[in-house]
Amino acid sequence: VSTYYQKIINMDIVLEIFKYTVPSLVVFFTAFYFLRTWGRQEDKRRNHEFNMQMKDDILPMRLQAYERIILFLERIAPESIILRLNRNGMTSADLMAELQSTIRQEYEHNLAQQTYVSTEAWEKVQSAKNQIQKLINDSAAELKMDASGSSLGKLILEKAMELKTPPSQAAIAFLKKEVQDIFMN
Repeated sequence: VSTYYQKIINMDIVLEIFKYTVPSLVVFFTAFYFLRTWGRQEDKRRNHEFNMQMKDDILPMRLQAYERIILFLERIAPESIILRLNRNGMTSADLMAELQSTIRQEYEHNLAQQTYVSTEAWEKVQSAKNQIQKLINDSAAELKMDASGSSLGKLILEKAMELKTPPSQAAIAFLKKEVQDIFMN
């Protein structure tokens, strides 16, 4: 009889422990779930605020980078750079060297702008620069080194006009579209 009562007493103790433990565990896990959910929501909210602040801070710099790159592309366009650099008395070799040097300097001056544009946009800029340099080299190769700078300039412009889309203009169109996409998002 004593063992039987001992088992009943032990059962009462276990039931008494369950009576306090189970509700406490339910409250604990419910609170844990809600606190974890709230914490995740709070993290999302803070990240969103941070991203919005970063956008507000970086957007002017990005737009300035696009402006500078477009200016670079306009400055190295054959019709622009030849008119700016060709002087009386220059030979084709002098003009070619001056054109290549100026393009290289302008490019190096704008290298940091790639930080603010997409990789694809920067590749378009590099491609336009390389195509213009190739156009200059190919044109110079067709002339004698002592030919006049004006002859080289004229040949470069003629070859540039034969192109379906001038390299600078193709890159500028891409950059403008990318800027529009920034404002659409």
